[in-house]
Amino acid sequence: MSKQRVVIFSGGELHPQYIQELQPGDFIIGADKGALFLIRHGIKPDLAVGDFDSISSQELEHVRSKAGKIVECDPIDKNLTDTELAFEMAIREQPEFILLIGGTGTRMDHTLANVQMLNRGLQHHISCAMMDRNNYITMTGSRLDVQDRGYKYVSLLPMTPEVTGITLEGFQYPLTNATLKIGESLGISNVLLSSTGLVSVEGGLLLVIQSND
Repeated sequence: MSKQRVVIFSGGELHPQYIQELQPGDFIIGADKGALFLIRHGIKPDLAVGDFDSISSQELEHVRSKAGKIVECDPIDKNLTDTELAFEMAIREQPEFILLIGGTGTRMDHTLANVQMLNRGLQHHISCAMMDRNNYITMTGSRLDVQDRGYKYVSLLPMTPEVTGITLEGFQYPLTNATLKIGESLGISNVLLSSTGLVSVEGGLLLVIQSND
C-alpha cells in the first residue's frame, strides 16, 4: 500500500520550527546530518541514509541506535548525493507527496541539484515540494493548486527552454495562454488574491516558488 507522504530532512538549512511540518503517518527519512537533527529533536526517522561524513563517529552511533533503519554508503565511492539517495528511497515508498526540508543552504550546487530533483518526482507521478524559512518550491507540467502558506510572493520560473500555455487564476497579475522562456523575469513576484490560486501549463516544466524577503 502506498504512503500518503514522505518527508525528507536533509543536511542543509535546518531549524527546529520545521518539526512542526510533520504529520501523523508520515514516513520520515533523515539524510546524513538531517537524521541527527531529527533524533536530537525527539523524532525517530523511519530511515537514515547517507555517508554521514558531516557528523562524528559518536553521533553516527547515536543515529544507528535510534533510526528505524539505516543505509550507509562510502563517502568516496558513490554516485549520488545523500539527498538524492534519500529522494530515491522516498520514491520507492510510492507516496502521493514528497516534502524535502533542508534541501537549501550555502552550497548553491546542492540547492540547484535538489530543485531539479523535483522533476524526478513528477516523472513518477508524485507531487513534490521543498521548503525552508523563506521559500516553498514546487514544480508542475500540468496543473497546480497554489495554497496560501504565509509567503508574500509567488514566482514562476521555466525549467525547460520554454513553458507554453501558462494560465493563472486567482493572482494579482493573471496570465492567459502565456509563454515563458528561460532568462525572462515576467513571472517574478506575483501575489495570491485569496487562499488558493491555480497555475496551469500546456507544455514544459514550471517552477512555482512562494517566497518571503
